[in-house]
Amino acid sequence: MPSFDVVSQVDMQEVRNAVDQAYRELANRYDFKGTDTKINLSDEGISLESSAEGRLEAAIDVLKGRLVKRNVSLKSISGGEIKPSSGGRSQTLFTLSQGIPQDAAKELSKVVRDAKLKVQVQIQGDQLRVQGKKRDDLQTTIQMLKDLDYRLPLQYVNFRD
Repeated sequence: MPSFDVVSQVDMQEVRNAVDQAYRELANRYDFKGTDTKINLSDEGISLESSAEGRLEAAIDVLKGRLVKRNVSLKSISGGEIKPSSGGRSQTLFTLSQGIPQDAAKELSKVVRDAKLKVQVQIQGDQLRVQGKKRDDLQTTIQMLKDLDYRLPLQYVNFRD
């Protein structure tokens, strides 16, 4: 029976490349000289810190621009509230979302079932498995999910005939 998986993944190598490019740009740009703006990728996410709130907002724009150029969806990052830090500095933390959370999986499953297509949807951990008898039904499901413009970046992998 034909099937495919709906996943939400982030290519960590592309994120790492985007952070490195943003770091180099912040180190070389004239308007960031003397602001001691730092960007760091860790297991928790991407942290930015600067001596001025305005420079931190500009650094966030640089980071987002680099992520977009590396084809990393901005839907996959969350957080980013600017908080004051010690010494009059400002900082923020962006977290990267991997996988489809349980509530989002149930919501997507309901959307597919309500479309009245002849497919079955199973929640398997942090991904969805969609099965159907006809390949055309699966392709219609993929197109419907793409048109949905969901709050998470969705990829459609493992299409088997």
